[in-house]
Amino acid sequence: MNCTAVMLKTGCVLLAGLLLSACATPPEQDPTYQKLVEVDGRVLRIERVINNQSLLELSQKNDALQNELRVLRGQLEELQNTVEKQRAQSRELYSDIDKRVQSLETAKAAATAVSANSTPQLLDSDAYQSAFNLLKDFKYADAAAAFSQFLLTYPRSKLLDNAQYWLGEAHYGMKEFNQALRDFQAVVELYPESAKLPDALLKLGYTHYELKNYKEARASLQQVVKQYAESNAAKLAQQRLAKMTAESR
Repeated sequence: MNCTAVMLKTGCVLLAGLLLSACATPPEQDPTYQKLVEVDGRVLRIERVINNQSLLELSQKNDALQNELRVLRGQLEELQNTVEKQRAQSRELYSDIDKRVQSLETAKAAATAVSANSTPQLLDSDAYQSAFNLLKDFKYADAAAAFSQFLLTYPRSKLLDNAQYWLGEAHYGMKEFNQALRDFQAVVELYPESAKLPDALLKLGYTHYELKNYKEARASLQQVVKQYAESNAAKLAQQRLAKMTAESR
């Protein structure tokens, strides 16, 4: 209650005292009593106004707080989304690093076993077969590591062209198409007399297709058909060319 209301109440108390000390005139006929009733009514009206104003201020403050709360909740949701994205990126990064570390460890173990047991020249066929078995079991990462180590360990092996080709197949199986492209291209450039050349050209076409290099894909496939018409690779190349034509590639 503000000062005005207090003063009005005080006046009412004084008037009431005067009325009690006054005497015998009936209250409803006493001008002083009537004045007191009038003043008391005004006080009640003023109190109602004051109370209504307080409720309005509280309502306005509540609305402001609700708006601020909505803003804070929105900011919190944005932060949570950002944190989740960062966590997902971190998980992908850690997974990629883990795969690379495992590949390096596999290659290191293979190299250690070779150096500990015998000379490389005597074991190139065994090492090649071991890597090829990994590929047949769809252990692409391990196979890629083993074939990479084979190329380093047996630089004079007669199986180098095959190892280079199957290294490309391992990367292709892992959908590492850019690396697979380099592997197959190495077969074409380094071993032009290799029996794996038609297959390498075919897989070059397939890999270019996966990378959406449709012009290069068509050129490689057509080369297979033209140069190795009687091979199984040529039949597969014709099938892929037909598919590309149907797709308007």
